[in-house]
Amino acid sequence: MPTSKSSATISDAVSKSGASMGRPPEAMVDTPHIARKRFGQNFLHDPGVIARIVAAIAPKSGDCMVEIGPGQAALTEPLLRSLGHLHAIEIDRDLAARLRERFSSAQLTIHEQDVLKVDFMALSTALGAKLRIVGNLPYNISSPILFHLLESASVIGDQHVMLQKEVVDRMVAPCGSKIYGRLSVMLQARYTLQRCLIVPPGAFHPAPKVDSAIVRMVPLADHQVRVADWVVFAAVVMTAFSQRRKMLRNTLAGYSEVIDWERLGISPMQRAEELSVATFIALANHIAERFPSSGMATGHRPMA
Repeated sequence: MPTSKSSATISDAVSKSGASMGRPPEAMVDTPHIARKRFGQNFLHDPGVIARIVAAIAPKSGDCMVEIGPGQAALTEPLLRSLGHLHAIEIDRDLAARLRERFSSAQLTIHEQDVLKVDFMALSTALGAKLRIVGNLPYNISSPILFHLLESASVIGDQHVMLQKEVVDRMVAPCGSKIYGRLSVMLQARYTLQRCLIVPPGAFHPAPKVDSAIVRMVPLADHQVRVADWVVFAAVVMTAFSQRRKMLRNTLAGYSEVIDWERLGISPMQRAEELSVATFIALANHIAERFPSSGMATGHRPMA
């Protein structure tokens, strides 16, 4: 599903210098980092919350763990106590430089790049193991990151990520709920999801205006994945929820010639929120039999 890239792209950003683990140099202590809005930076600082998050992640020595947006290392340092080594993806050059000063390259491999451009498939191949993903995701691009990771779910062991509580609630929402939608269906088709804990605004600096939550995402085993064509599945789900108040016969009118509603046991008068994830998969697979992605002219990417 993802675009193929060489593993060299990953290693280009590897840090080759740094000091031993511990307190940052005095110069850095005296010049605190100012959170940048364009990167959606909110830094964890509550020791109790941090301890609960690390306990939920349960890091073990030998895990191939990748932290997205380590920031000021609130999670990085306690994770390293169990892991010994960690990969970190950090787009902010200032924060990446501070991390290099604080941790040695034997402890922390820094990928200084946009997470949306990281090839997780290539990284997994280079490391020879499935990845464990953790991170406090920037809320302004949380959905694109989730869909980007979805493309590499086959090489991911699990994900523990912090998001806006509202987004997590939508991810785990059951069929029929008012907040059940595209995000719910796309992710539940590939993962088992569990909201682990709620994090209040006061646990961050600067404090966001919303509650946050940690969600555990465990990819289904390959044999459990029922989606036949992810391009068609993504297009059908997106189209069905594009006007959620309308009936399926209207939202999916473009597929009307290839849908056998009776065979599927779906009423064309139903609305998208009334279809379970399994029913959406059956519907998309049914359409893919007659209208495979290779013949689609919509230009949809699998997880766009």
